[in-house]
Amino acid sequence: MRTGSGQAGAPEIVLLLSLATIWSSSFGFIKVAVETVPPMTVTAGRLLLATVIIVIYARLRGHRFPDEPGLWPKFFLIGLFGNALPFTLIGWGEESIDSGLAAILMAVMPIATLVLAHFFAEDERMNPARITGVAFGFAGVLVLIGPDALGGLGDNAIRQTAVACGAACYAVATVIARRLPKMPTSLSSAGALTAAMVFILPVSLIFDRPWTLSPSADSVWSVVMLGLFPTALAYILYFTLLRRTGANFIALNNYLIPCLGVIWGIIFLDELLHWRAVLALGIILAGIAFTRIGMRKATSPKKSMNG
Repeated sequence: MRTGSGQAGAPEIVLLLSLATIWSSSFGFIKVAVETVPPMTVTAGRLLLATVIIVIYARLRGHRFPDEPGLWPKFFLIGLFGNALPFTLIGWGEESIDSGLAAILMAVMPIATLVLAHFFAEDERMNPARITGVAFGFAGVLVLIGPDALGGLGDNAIRQTAVACGAACYAVATVIARRLPKMPTSLSSAGALTAAMVFILPVSLIFDRPWTLSPSADSVWSVVMLGLFPTALAYILYFTLLRRTGANFIALNNYLIPCLGVIWGIIFLDELLHWRAVLALGIILAGIAFTRIGMRKATSPKKSMNG
């Protein structure tokens, strides 16, 4: 898909802030949803709703799935690692930890992507700045999880680790998505969401038996909001912003989402911000900054040769 030149004015900045606000709100909605709905069913519900919306959106734009051998296995891998697994892991983690802590842990995603890309993408090898970024990110996670990580892993540490694994799943999906053939991003997202929904819905029906649950109105409403906004609408905003500016501008979300996620948890869920979470957030954001410096250093020789 053709992306923008990277030029961003006031409308693009508004879109970026809107996207970060919507994505960061997901952690609060998940926290409320899993109070009375199991994480797998929360995932199945939001994916079912979002899939219907995105498939309709893709069809209205005149996009149809290409008839290419091997495409759907890739969609299933992206759907599994980019939606079904991380949504469920984050939900399971938030049964015990604050939404703000989950948002901070998700900030390790770009760092995990960098590590995986080093091994699976020939043009994205490590350099000193990237290695420094990875080290900062790992240190930030250790600070956030705290002494429990060294003392037998208490329940909260396991839940935090699950959320961090969800971030790693997003990184795996990002690496796999780079191997997709060129197609409109609305179409690739529709394929990934469809595959994720087909995977998680039967699992939810078998293990959670949703018809036996007695969810609260707040939990049901939160699942609907997750499907409408952080999943479906966020994808559409993402498509628009990607066309206008390109991926580098959207990557600024990596700084905004964890900070906003913490703020929403404090404002709407009366969560308390521990000093260790503040320290961990600062360390992880510093790690992301180093990785972006490393990316610029890695691409600058190519730009000078082509320029």
